[in-house]
Amino acid sequence: MVKDEFAVPSRDKKTALHTVEWLPEGRPRAVLQISHGVSEYILRYGDFAGFLTARGFAVVGNDHLGHGQSVAQGASRLYFGATGGWNTAVDDLYALRCLESQKFPDLPYFLLGHSMGSFLARTYLIRYPGVVDGAILMGTGQMSPALVAAGRAISAAEGRRVGEKNPSPVIQKLAFEAYNKAFAPNRTAFDWVSSDAAVVDSYVADPYCGGNPSVGLFREMLGGIAFITKQSNVEQMNRNTPVLFVSGEEDPVGERGKGVRRAYQSFHRAGVRDLTMKLYPGARHEILNDVCRTEVYGDLAAWLLARLPIPAGV
Repeated sequence: MVKDEFAVPSRDKKTALHTVEWLPEGRPRAVLQISHGVSEYILRYGDFAGFLTARGFAVVGNDHLGHGQSVAQGASRLYFGATGGWNTAVDDLYALRCLESQKFPDLPYFLLGHSMGSFLARTYLIRYPGVVDGAILMGTGQMSPALVAAGRAISAAEGRRVGEKNPSPVIQKLAFEAYNKAFAPNRTAFDWVSSDAAVVDSYVADPYCGGNPSVGLFREMLGGIAFITKQSNVEQMNRNTPVLFVSGEEDPVGERGKGVRRAYQSFHRAGVRDLTMKLYPGARHEILNDVCRTEVYGDLAAWLLARLPIPAGV
């Protein structure tokens, strides 16, 4: 495997996005782009990328705006920017897809989104229908419109109180601290991330992980969630794009499977023709970093390989 790190300009016209490309030794047979979650970064997917490059895939992804090493000088961490930052992050995903298609024209191209990255990926599938050959939505969910509306109202109020670029203890308690309560008594503030204690400890120790998102990022994310849960928007996707939903059965983001099933049913109602869902018993939010990771790696590779075109003459 060959790993290359480089920067590409964000559509916000001021941030250099830290980007990583993992390549197999020979010519790739397909490309997988990864959209990571909130309060993390793309290099955390290196082990999974190595697994896929050994099977002939190129893997690529960038740190989203305000995450990892994608923070402009003087900018706030875990902040997408002013209003419209959600769509800017989605446009960044598409720009990277275009860049990779120049490097690898005519190769099958897949998108994997985890957690917040899955919400970005779902926005992408609506705004850019038919530009990927399949999508994996991991650690996703489907909040009710009423809950999303309440969250947006609270975000607006907190933005006025503490500022858009700053975190809010109120939002932190309602969102991420609520996730952890499901696993009380708690050993750390991030027990909800994985059932593997070593993974949680590594997450806690990582300076690029676990920070409190800004009010502005939370507001933008809720706006994105409102967009992707509107059925008329879901129906703008290309129905021929295969979609795989995967999550931990104990993942609080997906309401222990309930929210994942709601999202799956929304796609089903939209007429998506190749639609699959799998929940992993005992697993929490990061199934690529949970005790079931070997099974997850194998399942995702099998799903991707099954959707590659059959070579001529075979």
